[in-house]
Amino acid sequence: MSDLFGFDAFSPTQIAERVATIGVAKARLPLLPMLVLSVLAGAFIGLGALYFVIVRSDPALSFALKQVLGGMAFALGLILVIVAGAELFTGNNLLVMAWADGKISTAELLRSWAIVCAGNFAGAVGLALLVFFSRHPDINGGAIGREYLSIASAKVSLPFWTALFRGILCNALVCLAVWMALAGRSVVDKVVAIVVPISAFVAAGFEHSVANMYLIPMAMLLQDAGGMGGATVITWSGFFHNLLPVLLGNLVGGAVLVGLVYHLIYRH
Repeated sequence: MSDLFGFDAFSPTQIAERVATIGVAKARLPLLPMLVLSVLAGAFIGLGALYFVIVRSDPALSFALKQVLGGMAFALGLILVIVAGAELFTGNNLLVMAWADGKISTAELLRSWAIVCAGNFAGAVGLALLVFFSRHPDINGGAIGREYLSIASAKVSLPFWTALFRGILCNALVCLAVWMALAGRSVVDKVVAIVVPISAFVAAGFEHSVANMYLIPMAMLLQDAGGMGGATVITWSGFFHNLLPVLLGNLVGGAVLVGLVYHLIYRH
């Protein structure tokens, strides 16, 4: 009966084995495919962020509705990464399980993370340029552009430790979404598994490094174009002030709180 209704999921032990096996394949991808897939992932997460900003820019919605509906919209990014196929730094923090199993070396792990992070940055910034020149932020009387500036201003103003802990909490939920998606046997299974944890981290206001690689450069482009206003001047210095603690937090949340914890439970 469970098979009839699509409830036959992989068990947590099987998921742990799949994560370790997939991790080996991901870590040993040739440079060009790894880089191109990373660029795609940066653009995919940027599309999710774009969708989120559209919801957030609607003044008719209450705070809770903006956050929850915006989070559900943002889930588009990880759905594209998982279903269409791409290499995302935050999800690839789970490669630590293959490393802890001794299946990949420290050098392979760090190489993968570095290349994927760089590719994600290129894809996210590239999408920001495309969206900027499309004049998408001008629609609805410029409300979307103003929302980009508001979001980015708040992000670059975060204290280091606040951004770090929000990054930890964010990627614990992202990697749990990836973990549960690997339990599914169909596209529908994967989508359902992804949406709730992703919408939860967005609704809670946690920090995702790759999303910020799209949102903050987009705000800088709008700011440089003039006419949008904004309480905080957004600079590359402010961008890296946010990105460094968020990257570190994402790494701890994904690699330690999810990857190594499940390794100790199922693989140790």
